[in-house]
Amino acid sequence: MPFEYGKVISFEDQMEISIRGTQHILDLLDKHQIKATFFSTVVFAQNATDIINRIINSGHELASHGYYHSNFEVEHLRTSKIELEKISQKSVIGYRMARMMPVDELEIAKAGYLYNSSINPTYLPGRYNNLHKPRTYFKEAGVWQIPSSVSPILRFPLFWLSFHNLPLKIYTWLAKITYKKDKYLNLYFHPWEFTDLTDKERFGFPNYVSKNSGKQMIERMDAFIGKLKRENYSFCTISNFVEKL
Repeated sequence: MPFEYGKVISFEDQMEISIRGTQHILDLLDKHQIKATFFSTVVFAQNATDIINRIINSGHELASHGYYHSNFEVEHLRTSKIELEKISQKSVIGYRMARMMPVDELEIAKAGYLYNSSINPTYLPGRYNNLHKPRTYFKEAGVWQIPSSVSPILRFPLFWLSFHNLPLKIYTWLAKITYKKDKYLNLYFHPWEFTDLTDKERFGFPNYVSKNSGKQMIERMDAFIGKLKRENYSFCTISNFVEKL
């Protein structure tokens, strides 16, 4: 993302920040004894084999986020799946397009995926308009579509930016009413959110991106998961969820 704000960040820095952030996430998941799905590019997996091994050995799911994050070709759907399976020695059945951009469902099916989680069924200026898409899971071209969760009626997105900027009590309330209506939640975050992003000279982020990053993000996520756990909400990987559909 720094490139989008006119900053330059080396590949080494990108990897270091992403690896450290993923370690924080895994530590939180270990603490609360819950499982999650990690969408990884091949480039990340190739350069972070230790963290990929930790993901797999901890019982989490590895899914494809493409071969590269900044470059997409249709053939990457299949080649990313093959390479991630080679690295992890596990079957890869899920896909999420970088930046939640549109992707051909027939090509997803041809590449061998069972589910696609690339839809944020809301409107974000300059990013996408998916108000015509179903809010909840549906099947298309033989592939399960697992949209990111948005609130009922208004379709307020419960994505990472909302988590950073809303008071945690309000975000948690929105998550609960969405779960009550839909019977599930599909929330997504990035490893780099768990790094302090407030250095404008280094990252160039506006306040709504850098707010509650780093230590604050770790604390908020810990509190969020902890509250849901205490109220007996269950957690699982997306593949586990799809198996029950």
